[in-house]
Amino acid sequence: MAIKQLTVFVENKQGTMVSITEILSKNNINIRALSIAETQDFGILRLIVNDEEAAKTILADAGYLIKITNVVGVKIGDAPGKLCEALKVLDESNINLEYLYAFMARTEKHAYVVLRVEDNDAAENVLVNAGFHLITEADIRKL
Repeated sequence: MAIKQLTVFVENKQGTMVSITEILSKNNINIRALSIAETQDFGILRLIVNDEEAAKTILADAGYLIKITNVVGVKIGDAPGKLCEALKVLDESNINLEYLYAFMARTEKHAYVVLRVEDNDAAENVLVNAGFHLITEADIRKL
C-alpha cells in the first residue's frame, strides 16, 4: 500500500526550483506534496506527484538524477495532538521515523502526512491497527 516518492538531487542555485516546477507543469504533472533539504551546494527535493513514472522520465530527460522510494502516506485528524498519536504508534512498535512532511492539500477535517520509515509494511500495519487510514496512489490522484 506504500505510495511512491520521487527524490530529485538538485543543485542549490537560483532558478533550480523554477526549472523543475516548470518542467512538471508543462507536462501536466501535479505536485501533491514536497519537501526540500539543502546543503550549501546541493539539495534533496522529495515529491509526491499525480504520475510518478511520467515525472521521473521527464525530469531524467532534463538531466536530473531521480530515485523513486516507497513511503507511507497517512491521513490524520486535523487537530492538536493527532500527529503525535500517529508517531507514538510507530515509536511504541520500535519503528524508526527517518523523516516526514505534509501534503499541500488537506480536507476540512484531515491532514495528509508522508512518512519515511525503516519498514513500510510494519508501519502500515501498526497504523491501521491503531485506527489510522492510509493514503493510496488512487487517493493522491483524486486530490
